[in-house]
Amino acid sequence: MPIETNPPADLQLIVPNLHRRYSGVTATNRMVAPKLAKMFRAAWLGPDAPEGIAAIGLAGLLKLRRRRAPLIWHARRNDEMIAGVLLRALGWPLKLVFTSAAQRHHSWITRWLIRQMDAIIATSELSASFLKREAGVVMHGVDTAVYAPPESRAAAFAESGLPGRYAIGCFGRVRAQKGSDVFVEAMCRLLPRYPDFTAVMVGAIVPEQQVFANGLKRRIEAAGLQSRIVITGELAIEEVQRWYKRLTIYAFTSRNEGFGLTLIEAMSAGSALVAARAGAAEFVVEDGVTGVLTPAGDPDALAAALEPLMQDPARAAAMGKRARARVLEKFSLEAEAAAIANVYRRLI
Repeated sequence: MPIETNPPADLQLIVPNLHRRYSGVTATNRMVAPKLAKMFRAAWLGPDAPEGIAAIGLAGLLKLRRRRAPLIWHARRNDEMIAGVLLRALGWPLKLVFTSAAQRHHSWITRWLIRQMDAIIATSELSASFLKREAGVVMHGVDTAVYAPPESRAAAFAESGLPGRYAIGCFGRVRAQKGSDVFVEAMCRLLPRYPDFTAVMVGAIVPEQQVFANGLKRRIEAAGLQSRIVITGELAIEEVQRWYKRLTIYAFTSRNEGFGLTLIEAMSAGSALVAARAGAAEFVVEDGVTGVLTPAGDPDALAAALEPLMQDPARAAAMGKRARARVLEKFSLEAEAAAIANVYRRLI
């Protein structure tokens, strides 16, 4: 973890992360921030600082109040926008940037905060349509070196110790919004017909979702699939990355989503993709080519889309190769960082 340092006099960018719970927003921020730190003198404020960017604490932040040179404050949540607006009102020379992934009408407070920003970035055209002001579209990228296909997917899966020869995964917190129940229902129907496959759900079960998770476990037990539908719980990011390499197929089952970073992580790792029409799926996936799109919240449609890939793992592998090529062309982390840097340069 980076060691907190005094802010350099020529600091240009603060990346605030004011959310204690690790989330998809934190993950996207952690990936792109070190790339931006290679182009701007940058510091990370808050927990979960990644390697490759300096860390700054409250004491260091206080020292920046009387500087004159403009300083980018790039918020990704309401509390970070609020902090930026307050700091600027108190004298910090901040240029405020906000990235919005939401695909819904915003609350009045969010709309007000958005009007205070100097620049707005949306992660898709759909997200931009809800902002009611001009925004640049910069879609998320992924570190294609970290999320890369393994030399041998069979060997990678064998390391897991799970039964069968192939894995099908669904990653994210176990809850209805992520469609965890849709995935379990589809797997309970399909796995008895395809004994070479094991299903893996990688993600935390938070206390408020324990009742929901218990219901899923009862459904799995009723189907007699306890050994073939595995819920890992929360894992370190390095272990999550290893799991991507073990997957032949990835199921993106969210009912609603801001962007859905797991889409491009799985594609980058060379997994065949079946994705609900949520988040950025329709902008990322070429239906029938680099993945298959299905209606959100529909286990029948999910099962129907997955079955041809489970019947023919070679077909799934070919789709995974096309998906990887799509990410390399359109959704690299370098492309995302370069587009964000252009927004910064217009401000400073």
